[in-house]
Amino acid sequence: MVNLHLKSSVLALFAAVASSLAAAETPLRVIFVNQSPDKAVELFWENHKLAKDHPDRRRLEATIPPRGGWHKSETFLGHEFSYDVEGQRHYVTPPPGNVHSEQFLMLAGSTDGYRVRCEVSVNSQQYMDYLDILVKPYWAPRAASRFLELVRNGYYDGVAFNRVVPNFLTQFGIAKDFLTRTRERELTLWDDFPKGVKFEPGTMSFAGSGHDSRTTEIFIVMPGATQQQLDKFGENTWETPFAVIEGDVEKSALKKIYSGYGDMPPYGRGPDSNRIYDVDGYTRYLPKTFPKLDYIDRCYVVNEVGDFSEGEF
Repeated sequence: MVNLHLKSSVLALFAAVASSLAAAETPLRVIFVNQSPDKAVELFWENHKLAKDHPDRRRLEATIPPRGGWHKSETFLGHEFSYDVEGQRHYVTPPPGNVHSEQFLMLAGSTDGYRVRCEVSVNSQQYMDYLDILVKPYWAPRAASRFLELVRNGYYDGVAFNRVVPNFLTQFGIAKDFLTRTRERELTLWDDFPKGVKFEPGTMSFAGSGHDSRTTEIFIVMPGATQQQLDKFGENTWETPFAVIEGDVEKSALKKIYSGYGDMPPYGRGPDSNRIYDVDGYTRYLPKTFPKLDYIDRCYVVNEVGDFSEGEF
């Protein structure tokens, strides 16, 4: 007579072994990004099949340059990597990837975040003010890296605040240059894994129109947004917080940006995003039809252009 309990145990053991082998052999593409402002990072693969004192246990995978430099590793689930920052070694085992079998990790990133300043016109271009933005890369690494990349490339310089709705949101991100906005519009960003970060006034997120649809347009939650509205933000997979406006949002430049045109069609009579993307979007459509709009003059990563005193930032 067959011992059913023994047979069941053996089958369970084989299933566990098979599952373990499958996991070890699961391909995984990992994008490692170095957001250090000035230091390259040497990324190593840790070979756990070798003894700790074996000279080949730690193998150099890549040297990743600073300021958004990246390396793509074709590896497997469960592999461990390491890198050194200021004499301290950090170890990372990439978690399972997204539906594309890809994971996105930031190295040498500041746990406090990266400060970006955007100098902006307010009160219908009557005078200049600024928005101080704290980018939180571990909230949404893809979004944070993309925003920092666009800032470093000067993408947002000259961009209009084309959708400003009090107690709801302010939206921007369509480049002033026609060729630039046309090119970047086609480069979609995969969604980030949600980290449970709640939307509050001053929270920033990329806008989108569907799964893996984010490009360059961003919205900021306005002061006065109801709790019901705050709870609705983030229901879509592409709405993931990646930054916040620093300081008192109620007293920031955010509330001074011109909002008289209302929401975009079909919700209001404000600027139509699709028309802004046209060749005459910034040369005729916006200045002729919506002359009171406010604009971003320039954005920059603060510690990459010089030091600011405590009183300045």
